[in-house]
Amino acid sequence: MVESSGRTKGKLRWSKLYSFSCFRATTGDVQELIGQPGFSRVVFGNEPQLHKTKPFKYTNNYVSTTKYNVVTFLPIALFEQFRRVANLYFLLTACLSVVNLAPYSPSSLIAPLVFVVGISMLKEAVEDWQRFLQDLSVNNRSVKTHLGNGIFVDKLWKELCVGDVVRVSKDEYFPSDLLLLSSSYEDGVCYVETMNLDGETSLKIKRCLETTLGVNEEKEFTRFKASIRCEDPNPNLYTFVGNLEFENRSYPLCPAQVLLRDSKLRNTDYIYGVVIFSGHDTKAVRNSTRSPSKRSRIERKMDYIIYLLFSILVLISFISSIGSALVLKYDMVKWWYLHLQNDDRYFNPSNPVVSAILQFIRALILYGYLIPISLYVSIEVVKVLQAMLINKDIEMYDEVTCKSVKARTSNLNEELGQVEMILSDKTGTLTCNQMEFRKCSIAGISYGGDINEVDLAASRRMNADVEAYRFSVHDSDTTSQSYEMFEFSVADINAQKAAPGGHEDMAIPILENSKISNVRKETFIKGFNFRDDRLLNKNWIHKSNSNDMTMFFRVMALCHTGIPVEDDHTDKLKYEAESPEEVAFLIASQEFGFQFCRRAQSTMVLKEVDPSSGKEMEREYKLLNLLEFSSSRKRMSVIVSDEDGQIFLLCKGADSIIFSRLGENGRSYQQETTSHLSSYAEDGLRTLAFAYRKLEEGEYQHWNLIFTKAKTTVGPQREELLEKASEMIEKDLILLGVAAVEDKLQKGVPECIDKLAQAGLKIWLLTGDKKETAINIGFACSLLRQDIKQFDISMSKEVESNNQLQAMKAEVLEKIGSSYQLMCEESNKDSPFSLVIDGKALEIALRNDVKDQFLQLAVNCASVICCRVSPKQKALITRLVKKYTGKTTLAIGDGANDVGMIQEADIGVGISGMEGMQAVMASDFSLPQFRFLERLLIVHGHWCYKRISKMVLYFVYKNIAFGLTLFYYELYTSFSGEVLYDDWYMVMFNVMLTSLPVISLGVFEQDVSSDLCLQLLTANLLHSAMQQFPALYRQGQKNVYFSWSRIIGWILNGVVASLVIFLSNIYILSPTAFRENGQVSDIAHLGAITYTCIIWTVNCQMALVITHFTWIQHLFIWGSILLWYTFLFLYGALPPDYSHRTFHLLLEAVGPAPLYWMVTLLVVIVSLLPYFLHIAIQRSFFPMDDHVIQEMKYYRKDVTENQIWLREQHNSQIMTQIGFSARVDARVQAFRGQLHQRKILIQRSVTNSPIYK
Repeated sequence: MVESSGRTKGKLRWSKLYSFSCFRATTGDVQELIGQPGFSRVVFGNEPQLHKTKPFKYTNNYVSTTKYNVVTFLPIALFEQFRRVANLYFLLTACLSVVNLAPYSPSSLIAPLVFVVGISMLKEAVEDWQRFLQDLSVNNRSVKTHLGNGIFVDKLWKELCVGDVVRVSKDEYFPSDLLLLSSSYEDGVCYVETMNLDGETSLKIKRCLETTLGVNEEKEFTRFKASIRCEDPNPNLYTFVGNLEFENRSYPLCPAQVLLRDSKLRNTDYIYGVVIFSGHDTKAVRNSTRSPSKRSRIERKMDYIIYLLFSILVLISFISSIGSALVLKYDMVKWWYLHLQNDDRYFNPSNPVVSAILQFIRALILYGYLIPISLYVSIEVVKVLQAMLINKDIEMYDEVTCKSVKARTSNLNEELGQVEMILSDKTGTLTCNQMEFRKCSIAGISYGGDINEVDLAASRRMNADVEAYRFSVHDSDTTSQSYEMFEFSVADINAQKAAPGGHEDMAIPILENSKISNVRKETFIKGFNFRDDRLLNKNWIHKSNSNDMTMFFRVMALCHTGIPVEDDHTDKLKYEAESPEEVAFLIASQEFGFQFCRRAQSTMVLKEVDPSSGKEMEREYKLLNLLEFSSSRKRMSVIVSDEDGQIFLLCKGADSIIFSRLGENGRSYQQETTSHLSSYAEDGLRTLAFAYRKLEEGEYQHWNLIFTKAKTTVGPQREELLEKASEMIEKDLILLGVAAVEDKLQKGVPECIDKLAQAGLKIWLLTGDKKETAINIGFACSLLRQDIKQFDISMSKEVESNNQLQAMKAEVLEKIGSSYQLMCEESNKDSPFSLVIDGKALEIALRNDVKDQFLQLAVNCASVICCRVSPKQKALITRLVKKYTGKTTLAIGDGANDVGMIQEADIGVGISGMEGMQAVMASDFSLPQFRFLERLLIVHGHWCYKRISKMVLYFVYKNIAFGLTLFYYELYTSFSGEVLYDDWYMVMFNVMLTSLPVISLGVFEQDVSSDLCLQLLTANLLHSAMQQFPALYRQGQKNVYFSWSRIIGWILNGVVASLVIFLSNIYILSPTAFRENGQVSDIAHLGAITYTCIIWTVNCQMALVITHFTWIQHLFIWGSILLWYTFLFLYGALPPDYSHRTFHLLLEAVGPAPLYWMVTLLVVIVSLLPYFLHIAIQRSFFPMDDHVIQEMKYYRKDVTENQIWLREQHNSQIMTQIGFSARVDARVQAFRGQLHQRKILIQRSVTNSPIYK
């Protein structure tokens, strides 16, 4: 059917077809920089051995994204650990314990510190080891490398050196920055996919120098030697300055000859290149930064809590030391039975000041239990377990890619529950990197009526067939007008019946439009998602406007740079082209009966349907000229002649550009086409307008002379001459219509963004793609909607061309100021605002003297879209937003161009998609698809935030409740220095008796269960209560559960509990007999009973804190209490030399005494009463959202009272301005307005008719 793809491509000389300067080397002043500072690099091509010694020894190609290495791990990890204030405090106390100033043995202080720090460092080492393994997988990729004598062997990426010659095959990544020497095309052209670097899906064209074209076979490299003098390593992706010295001549180089690491070879069988930058010198790696050390907000706030507790510790230690000195000076000297000696350092009556200082130091260590050292290790354990649960969540497993969510660090689990700003990449993150042909408008009629999700939801809300309504409006024939009136009446009646604000899922079956194909819904053609029987199966040939349709399909099939490729599985062809849009158009034209089947240097062959006969015939078109697409031209044209000698100019491009070039006789369908364009844009589709012009032979020949002269001109005026020549011919066009393709979103993206918006998160889109594409995606994923007020900040062509900084700054400031003023004037209206800014304007807006005004405008917009953004700008925006707003930011992307912003954000998320692993390796969390971000944040983030918050507050509570009893006993005993508890009691408190319940709290606590699946009236199963009540997430954003008021409240709760426990035990046990024989309690009895009350109180407090019990939590809570009695029994069973004063304490002393059990019960009830009253009052009179949902769940109101549940769900969801729901609301309002206006028109026409009168 078609000749070999390799032979076809090899024979094509694209450089002869392309007209503009994509292959021209830079000349002029920049070449004079070679050899100057910053331009001193020398590369010896095919002689890598010369780069093994100085001064030409450069870095190897090994790339590392780890935080540590063997040498730096110990010092950096220790620094990270002792950034924590509590660890620093316990390091100090451990040092003091060595000099015998502590009331405990040194081992009891040093061992916990070593354990805590060791566990934390081990966790850091394991997580960094995972990064190392991912680095290893990239560094161990192989590439064909020239070994010598024309022999190429596989060599690992990490072993490549500067100067190596490599062969890269189709669909392979470039291992380093290469200078292109030759390719499989005869003229040295190759196609490169750079979306991993700049996010653009269109392929870039590169071409080698003509002097190296002959070096295109392996044996040719036996004699090849060249040297390259070029710029030093830098992060600039779009510039390159250098010279190639080959065969005693020097040739200037430009970016068109450079292939960057992490970009991919496409549509080209192979290329040869020489390594000029390797490893960390490559431009892609230079655009990334070292993995930063990130700490969550809760962890940073914990430092301030430690400061507060340390202040309390210093205060009570100071009280103890002053009190000790006063008692020593005025009272103890009178107590003759003490026999105070001057050699006793702590009680020296002759020098009470020194004794006070020593008592202060001793008290700092004694009351150290106020500062919970085990908190950090418990949190580390909990976070690791939380990360394991996140990794194992089956709801976040993608069956297509067989990948799941991975928490690459567990330090930021709770930070997931406090995110307020999301900065997202587009290509590969929101989209699938797949284009599909969806709709088209030909001769003023729209085709391809597959209704989108927004219209579908709006039609359900209104109980009307919106698609039929839209079709009838678009068509213009008499039948459709009568059909339109019928459909309108149905829609109007049903809309009036619909309850206002009804739930969008209460659906009534939608009427099927007869114009939409139902048969083709079973088939799937990649790149073609078009359903309309009016054009398929050659049905279009029976239309009255078949001539316009024929020209439309010819433009689609001829105006491109694609190449046909055989498909082994079908009789259809596949295509390779510069952009995915071109591939989609070629597939569509093939489905419509215009198959592009062959290309030669100057001919293009179509198999097309003859509308008059309906038969398929092969026609050859001679390609006379090609005016390729560029970002400045925004259009592409080909000039062809058919077999009859007729010459046509076929043009496609942006609608604004094409409409401005239409002739007077070419605007017949402009009004209808404009309406369709607006509809397609709201659907988030990319559109291109198609037009043509028939040329006379003389006119073409005259123009071709001018164009050929301009094309062969050498110098700076070449571009201007070519542009003028193209303007001469691309005019007086006849409009045929528009085609719309969809940059296919990943599954679930609109729904995910909708939930995130309802949860109060703002989403910014940062993309390297052009503005029109970014806006289309904004509509597709519901970041934009039809009634949104859009601020467009970009520079005019005049100002941009002059390149005057002051003028550019003035224009940007003027646009920012006017936009902000308009926002302030209309802030009380319902319409939201969005901001769209391009790369050039953004560069000015991010300057120090402009950024504050820009951010003031941007953060107040409902959505922000930044296009043509470089990787450095992405990172800078992230840093500025984080600093300006003070809010938790999350950056998500999938390519190497996203690494900077991923590392700069508080939380970095990488998509493990199609663009390599760079973003994943730099991220804190990796996702297989964007849609899993919803569950990661709203479910796991919310859970982790509440778990860690409760856990920290509980730790503070229990340590204060325990530690203050030591202080009270010190006061009660007149600062005697006696310790109330046995040393082993002190060790067991945090290590065994209270550690497991708090860990279970941190791992299993759920305010609302994820297993709570609700069946609403539509029988749609919902993922979880939190995903139905996303406003619950706002508790984390507002920091409700870790506010200072709550922290102080828990501290006071601990103080009250400690007072109740100590005073109750002292005043109940002291004045009365403890046992039947009249024996009173001594310090051993008092210590054991007080300790028992503490263990019962803090564990029962845990039971009150937990809202979601599992058997594990029951086991840990009640098991910890049982463990205390078991320990007391076993410890008391040891000989007195080991058990000391606890010998047989439980069996013979406290156990048989009824007072022991009565005191325990009474003290626990009274200690917990304040908290119990607090939660009872709060849940009864001031309930929070989660309290209401819990009550509804446990009282089964979700089953018996659906209306109550829906009401609470509606109340929980805040009013959002972006997202799918907001778009549906806006669409419903628009439809109702249109229906109302049409109803009035019909009523007027009826009342004015003669029949009515």
